Amino acid sequence: MPTLREVPAEAEIASHQLMLRAGLMRKLASGIYAFLPLGYRTFRKIEQIVREEMDRAGALELVMSSILPAEYYIASGRWEVFGPEMFRLKDRNKRDFCLGPTHEEIFTEIVKNEIRSYRALPLILYQIQTKFRDEIRPRFGVMRCREFVMKDAYSFDRDEEGLDVSYRKMHDAYCRIFDRCGLDYIVVEADSGSMGGSGSEEFMVKSDIGEADIAYCEKCRYAANVEKAECIPVPCCMDSEGDASAGREDVSVERVATPNVRTIEELMVFFNSRPDQFAKTLIYRADDKYIAAMARGDREINETKLKNFLGCIELELADSEAVKKITRAEVGFAGPIGLDIDIIIDREVEMMKNFVVGANETGYHLINVNVYKDFKPTAVIDLRNITDGDRCPRCGASVSISKGIEVGHIFKLGTKYSRALNCVYLDENGQERVMVMGSYGIGIARTMAAIIEQGHDENGIIWPFEVAPYHVIIVPVNQSNEVQVDVAENIYAQLMKEGIEALIDDRDERPGVKFKDADLIGIPIRINVGRKAEEGIVELKMRSSGELREIKVEDVPAEVMRIMGECMGTRGK
Repeated sequence: MPTLREVPAEAEIASHQLMLRAGLMRKLASGIYAFLPLGYRTFRKIEQIVREEMDRAGALELVMSSILPAEYYIASGRWEVFGPEMFRLKDRNKRDFCLGPTHEEIFTEIVKNEIRSYRALPLILYQIQTKFRDEIRPRFGVMRCREFVMKDAYSFDRDEEGLDVSYRKMHDAYCRIFDRCGLDYIVVEADSGSMGGSGSEEFMVKSDIGEADIAYCEKCRYAANVEKAECIPVPCCMDSEGDASAGREDVSVERVATPNVRTIEELMVFFNSRPDQFAKTLIYRADDKYIAAMARGDREINETKLKNFLGCIELELADSEAVKKITRAEVGFAGPIGLDIDIIIDREVEMMKNFVVGANETGYHLINVNVYKDFKPTAVIDLRNITDGDRCPRCGASVSISKGIEVGHIFKLGTKYSRALNCVYLDENGQERVMVMGSYGIGIARTMAAIIEQGHDENGIIWPFEVAPYHVIIVPVNQSNEVQVDVAENIYAQLMKEGIEALIDDRDERPGVKFKDADLIGIPIRINVGRKAEEGIVELKMRSSGELREIKVEDVPAEVMRIMGECMGTRGK
């Protein structure tokens, strides 16, 4: 259990710092970590909670290979979708394989070959196994790494109604799992991404270091990942009569010289106008073609919504050379008029009148532009990011935005994979039907890191009892004092007899070093065996509250059991 005094320079966030300092893990390479004994104890406890709740929900555990043949991913279309994130390799016969990033296709193939009758459905299978993704920028320790352990489960049902039942079972199981882990979490609507399907939800832990943005409404409890959150279009440019107008629509477009004025901020100064009177035009490369996307000047384009609408595999902003070729102007002067590529606009742009856009000519912008009159968009969609204070799409109240860490994700896959891999069953009439699927994932180490993010102070980790590597740490203040050592050993034996996981710090170190390490590794209860040991009295300290009190040696086991019962209670039961 090697602890560190100093904060490792590479560690940016609390969980990463503390997992290294407390000796829970060590880095092997960028995004690749080894778990040491103390960390692995908590890791296995989280695994066990997941396993118990999955079994309770009726899921069956198995384990798949990590080395997977390419043909199943080719059949589903995801061999290309995963792109450079997928670790690919060839065997000695030049056959393509990958290190499994996720196992939808593989579970589907197994079920396809083993299940034929409707009588065998519904079926939920799961595994707890290592996944591999070659992240472009591993960061935040185990939050975003290249090798990680995931519990992934897959449900197979006869129809959509059956999927709804399986999905709800997994939803409830996830709530019990995260309750038992002591997490404060929120369930949000999410984008399905490369997984596909009709819908998904993320289990998010609110945290300032989270990589995901969550929009949530305090009034109706609506919550969604910002990538997914629906935006209610808001009219702008209101005149004194309350109409969304910046003047008459019959005015002509005018070309205005704007030398070296490119950004919305610069345009606001130049025209002495608000940002919602401009519409920005961005050029994107979507797979092998270019498109233009437009949003109001005070809005940000949601690239996930755009990518989903286009159905493309790769989406990125066009480079400056491509922008020059398409717009015939330098970057910063793109506009919709005269473009010969598809133009996708946000719904708010459709509502704007007499707004300002780039002129597709370096050093110029156009004013008095109107949709349909001056250019025709290819499509009008919800294309922007929701922002703090926007109207809730469910009840109309204001939404708030916060950061979150994703610890679990559940998907309604439908027939995307079963149809691609011909996973069918025979119904009551002997007719072939395509199975309807769901997919459900939890990151074990990520959950561990999220617990630390929510449970720590300036001294170290504060573990909940259910996942703490040990329940009690016993600290003989003076290791050379035979009475203190004997009392500590006696308490240890009694606790172990009662099934309480205990640890003795029998190092020949100063008391302050032992106390600091006990706080750092976060064991919930500390028993200090000091000068009053000869009188049969020790100190009991709670890591979470800092409460310190004296207690008789013979009362320690019963008191520890009482505290554990109160803290653990019936959580998740």
